[in-house]
Amino acid sequence: MMAESNGGAGRTEIATLGGGCFWCTEAVYLEVRGVEKVESGYSGGHVPNPTYRQVCSETTGHAEVVQVTFDPEVISYREILEVFFATHDPTTLNRQGADVGTQYRSAVFYHDEEQREAAEAVISELGAQGIWEDPIVTEVVPFEEFYVAEDYHQNYFASNGYQPYCQVIIAPKVAKFRREHLERLKA
Repeated sequence: MMAESNGGAGRTEIATLGGGCFWCTEAVYLEVRGVEKVESGYSGGHVPNPTYRQVCSETTGHAEVVQVTFDPEVISYREILEVFFATHDPTTLNRQGADVGTQYRSAVFYHDEEQREAAEAVISELGAQGIWEDPIVTEVVPFEEFYVAEDYHQNYFASNGYQPYCQVIIAPKVAKFRREHLERLKA
């Protein structure tokens, strides 16, 4: 798996995931034990350094994603995926709730063959469990490039919790995650 330096404290790995609005996905992963950093951004498109406005126009091919840096000694990639599938609807093509467009597609951008195999195994297992009535449509595609979103998108929920979108959409998603995954929360 993709490793990077962690200041001598061990190795970290990276997961790049598109689960609809990156504000929602980021808010959940920031609370997960073992996650060291979460950045909102764009992957899967063909335009270098896209802006939010360009991505929303659906002309760049990018998905809104989070890039999650985590300590595999604390949380495995598989567990990162379990959080991912528990906190968005992987059965809706190019849509999460009221957010519609290709930028909101469900996608796993794998960094190596281990990540690809893990993603395909989790999707297969979840499909066999029949959790959703519809089939999982999550893309499992090779990671190519990640472009960090504009500064105002980073840590959006914590900085804008009073905004209606945060109160109506993000807060309930985070509360549900906290209730259902106490064992995964940071202390």
